[in-house]
Amino acid sequence: MKQIFLVRHCQATGQEPEAALTERGAAQAEQLASFFAAYPIDRIISSPYRRALATIEPFARKQGIPIETDERLEERVLSSVPRPDWYERLRDTFADLSLKLEGGESSQEAMDRACAVIHELLQSESDQTFVLVTHGCLLALVLKAFDERIGFSDWEQLRNPDVFRLTQRREKWQLTRIEL
Repeated sequence: MKQIFLVRHCQATGQEPEAALTERGAAQAEQLASFFAAYPIDRIISSPYRRALATIEPFARKQGIPIETDERLEERVLSSVPRPDWYERLRDTFADLSLKLEGGESSQEAMDRACAVIHELLQSESDQTFVLVTHGCLLALVLKAFDERIGFSDWEQLRNPDVFRLTQRREKWQLTRIEL
């Protein structure tokens, strides 16, 4: 059996790539380290954003597992220009996966790049357990790729941090939200 833990980063000070974890977020990262200690994690792959790396760093350090970074796990760019209607437009992109705003990427494009990471991991022949650390919107889109019922309201309900387990047994997928 292959398992992939999909993790949304802990509470952070902002949305920019260099945003750090808050004090509460740092405590959450320590709790995640305790949670993951119960699993035989083989690899950790994270968005290169500071808040994502800081989310998994306590676990990686304690277990001696290197953190690999992959830009395909960076947060989705909705638009390159500030939009006062960003919330409504984000909702629209969950209804129309091909909708692309100025300077941004469509939901489908973001979903495809993140899912490419997962599909590469699944090509290995041995059973392994992976942790992928990413961001809220991208996580919701990855979840949608494996369960088409996932939508905008599910994105709204994501927490910092949030953890989902994706398991594969004989070509069948199971997606489970983990209560921390």
